[in-house]
Amino acid sequence: MAKDKKMDTTEANETRDEALDLREETAEAAPEVAEHDRLAELEAELAEAKAAVMYAQAETQNVRRRFEKEAQDAKTYAATAFARDILSVADNLARALAAIPAELREDDKLKGLVTGLEATGRELDTVFARHGISKIVAMGEALDPNRHQAMMEMPTADAEPGTIVQEIQSGYMIRDRLLRPALVGVAKKPD
Repeated sequence: MAKDKKMDTTEANETRDEALDLREETAEAAPEVAEHDRLAELEAELAEAKAAVMYAQAETQNVRRRFEKEAQDAKTYAATAFARDILSVADNLARALAAIPAELREDDKLKGLVTGLEATGRELDTVFARHGISKIVAMGEALDPNRHQAMMEMPTADAEPGTIVQEIQSGYMIRDRLLRPALVGVAKKPD
């Protein structure tokens, strides 16, 4: 069987070769056939070249769009590392203000200091807002793992399970991206 198949292939190759030889001989006798073959060959090459050019143009456009998006993202989120670092300064300032007892806030000797610290906090908030940095609202919200990080569960009957009942550390967004998750305590059913 394999021998028959090999013979069939050999015969087919010989037949094809004979047909090509006959075509060449005929083409010499009839130049319009050769010209038609050459024309068909050139048309095929032209179609192939057009497809290659279209592909190259599309690829160039995709690369340009990708570059523009990356450049825009770099511009928009360039301050991310710096902003993440400066958040600890904002946290420490808020802690310092919260630690000042009410009686010291009313003391004439410290009133200027407290006012200055509060003004610094407001200015920091203004600068954050100017650069698209916003505080994440957490208290009373349902836990969102994309914006909150649960640090503990607290048994309570006052809130639905999965609701944030304590904010340990504020979270921040820079435009539409998470800068730092809010560290929170989440309600659970009482035992």
